[in-house]
Amino acid sequence: MANGDTSPSRVGQVNSAGDVDALFLKKFSGEILQTFEESNIFKPLHTVRTIENGKSAQFPVTGVASADYHTPGENIADGGNSYLSDIKKAEKVITIDKMLLASTFLANIDDVKNHYDIRSVYANELGKALAKRFDEAIAKVFIASARSAAAVTGGKVGGILDVSANVMGDGADSNDDADNTAPTGAELVAALFTAAQKLDENDVPSDGRFCVLRPQEYYKLITGGAGALAISTSAVNKDVGGVGSIASGSIPQVAGITIYKSNHIPSTDLSAVTTGDGASNNDVFGANGAGYNGNFVNTLGVVAHAAAVGTVKLLDLATESEYQIERQGTLFVAKYAMGHGVLRPECAIELQK
Repeated sequence: MANGDTSPSRVGQVNSAGDVDALFLKKFSGEILQTFEESNIFKPLHTVRTIENGKSAQFPVTGVASADYHTPGENIADGGNSYLSDIKKAEKVITIDKMLLASTFLANIDDVKNHYDIRSVYANELGKALAKRFDEAIAKVFIASARSAAAVTGGKVGGILDVSANVMGDGADSNDDADNTAPTGAELVAALFTAAQKLDENDVPSDGRFCVLRPQEYYKLITGGAGALAISTSAVNKDVGGVGSIASGSIPQVAGITIYKSNHIPSTDLSAVTTGDGASNNDVFGANGAGYNGNFVNTLGVVAHAAAVGTVKLLDLATESEYQIERQGTLFVAKYAMGHGVLRPECAIELQK
């Protein structure tokens, strides 16, 4: 019995079969959905030296002098009278690593078929890939600085601060003595004051101190705890002089230390990684070829001053492209040649759980 229905010829189907939308054009939105750029914050937070040529740069390190009361008639220049200061001297040498690069290739046929500009997207993504590697390397070197021995004999060191126990240890403790307990906001606040005290004792300038935390710990400073909002233990509590905002989720300072958050704080054991990351030149953990890699399983962040870490820059971040006739496409390359190293260990403290 006829029901009034009909069988239309679906213009979107291939050979009158399958998806009814297969042949319809896709409308270009005009917006390219690129990956979100990660926050790179360590570049302005450390010492950078640019060299025009060469393979490394020297950073001289000097110790301190001593004073003593003079007995009339004694010869100051006589070494036996102990008036002359033997000022210790050393050096820190940072070597340029191999050139680090990111690259991709765009076939000419794909380029002409494409309906939006992909070249600028490729160049931008390659640059961001190198910026991320740069930031991750500097984060690791700040941790290495906190774990390093004194730069000169008798010099001071930073060390490792177990946040939950609020106890300082020397750099040799590494990850062994941490109790692996996730800290609360109140414990983080207390630890930052302990870190500030340690930097004071190390004669580190108050200006320019900073702390970089993982996002998990950063927001604990604002909420005050791991669970429900606990304003009474938050670092933004106005009743006790806190500065920050629950609304914006920001906390600018604690104990005079500027607070940042970063996804580039390492949190895994990379000590067995012996390839890449400057392993051939700058072995900052003294691990025989691990380069900037170490054991970071308990690392929460760092409290430091810009003098703790240095970068030697031979070739700054640059991008370039070249059309290759023999390959019928364009090669895109982003590159830089730099090296990173520890300068003043007394200026860095690692926060561990």
